[in-house]
Amino acid sequence: MVVVLFETGAGGSAPKHVQQLAQENHLRWDSLGEFCALGESLKFLAETKDNDKARILGQAVDHATQGILDYNKSPRAKVGETDNRSSHYFFALYWAQALATQNEDPSLIAKFAPIASALQEYEAIILDELAADEGNPADLGGYYLTDTQKTESIMRPSQTLLRILGSL
Repeated sequence: MVVVLFETGAGGSAPKHVQQLAQENHLRWDSLGEFCALGESLKFLAETKDNDKARILGQAVDHATQGILDYNKSPRAKVGETDNRSSHYFFALYWAQALATQNEDPSLIAKFAPIASALQEYEAIILDELAADEGNPADLGGYYLTDTQKTESIMRPSQTLLRILGSL
């Protein structure tokens, strides 16, 4: 049996990020490493299991990750700037767009074209919902062991985004 680990590492910055989230409801954690690991994991699955859908999904992750870099959508340090939640919105948008515009799998196009369209159409509303409580303290209900409902409310504040992604 072969075990493959796609590790991204925190680099010791996580406590400062959590402190800022609790104080200002702004999360500057950059998930670029996780995005890259996701893409490589899907491509590894595609290679080891001869799975074309996984390959297409992995390639689309690469396009989405590149979009985050090209359009400067990584989280920034200050309230009012892109944070982790809005960065994830852009990742979802770019990933859905890549899947909607690829020409190898019509079933993926059919599934993701409406999602890409809705994400783009409702972008302003989604970004407003994601940023609505920034600048105010965020109550996670704990530090090491947070309250699940409070944490979900803070990390998933856009009902519009949840409705669109719920269509998956």
